[in-house]
Amino acid sequence: MNHTADISVVPSVRPTGAALGADVEGIDLNDALSAEQVTAVKAAWAQHQVLRFRGQQSLDVQGLAAFSRHFGPLDRRPTASGGMSSVHDALPPEITVISNVKVEGKPLGALGDGEAVWHADMTYNPHPPKGACLYAVEVPPAGGNTHFSNMYLAYETLPEELKQQIEGLSCVHDASRNSAGELRLGFADNTDPRQTVGAQHPLVAVHAVTGRKCLLLGRRRNAYVPGLPLEQSEALLDRLWAHATQPQLTWTQVWSVGDVMMWDNSCTMHRRDSFDPASRRLMYRTQIAASVAS
Repeated sequence: MNHTADISVVPSVRPTGAALGADVEGIDLNDALSAEQVTAVKAAWAQHQVLRFRGQQSLDVQGLAAFSRHFGPLDRRPTASGGMSSVHDALPPEITVISNVKVEGKPLGALGDGEAVWHADMTYNPHPPKGACLYAVEVPPAGGNTHFSNMYLAYETLPEELKQQIEGLSCVHDASRNSAGELRLGFADNTDPRQTVGAQHPLVAVHAVTGRKCLLLGRRRNAYVPGLPLEQSEALLDRLWAHATQPQLTWTQVWSVGDVMMWDNSCTMHRRDSFDPASRRLMYRTQIAASVAS
């Protein structure tokens, strides 16, 4: 059960000093936050795109869901989210387990221990989620870091001729595989980007809250720019991805137990490093649903 918030505590925001990201300090996410505290977090989120709340070891899954709801309605976890159904049945329906831990040979959660390539979440849908929160309960001693890329800066630092080239162009986002490269149930293993199944979005998007332009790339595999010959589409997308994932446009989260990461899915991409399968990694995740305006 949530505690009563100390409304006199205004969280402090400390930028990472990198291209994006900030630490928010001075609040307990198990608390029933005041309107002033929520407003402060929303402002920090709009400014920094990715927020980190450290030292939240006492947070429970109900508290994680309650905190996440301050920023919009939550999506229910997908029915094919991986992991043991008995574990999921004991959790609120908005909580997804991200873990490589296995019990009697069955995984507790999704995504395992492999690399998750650069992507934004569920952009293969017409209305991708607004954002997500990820809470670390167990972390490996090394590996499993999460990297974030600033898609505002990715757009703003494009060469002018490339900005002009992509203005008005769209991209089809592949729905067939997840960020770990696993083929989703019910999808064919397509290798021709011109046959990609998924939503189509402008390459240049306008953020619903900030009004700033950003690149919207989603994920690279099987992406296709309609109207271009395949070779030109591939070359253009390769150039955009190489630009958007340059180190100077990114920041890396090295996880500690009790960390809660919150990212804006509309103007960032992220990826995850692989880690030793013998290590344990257990995290709980919420997903903030798309707004009507998104």
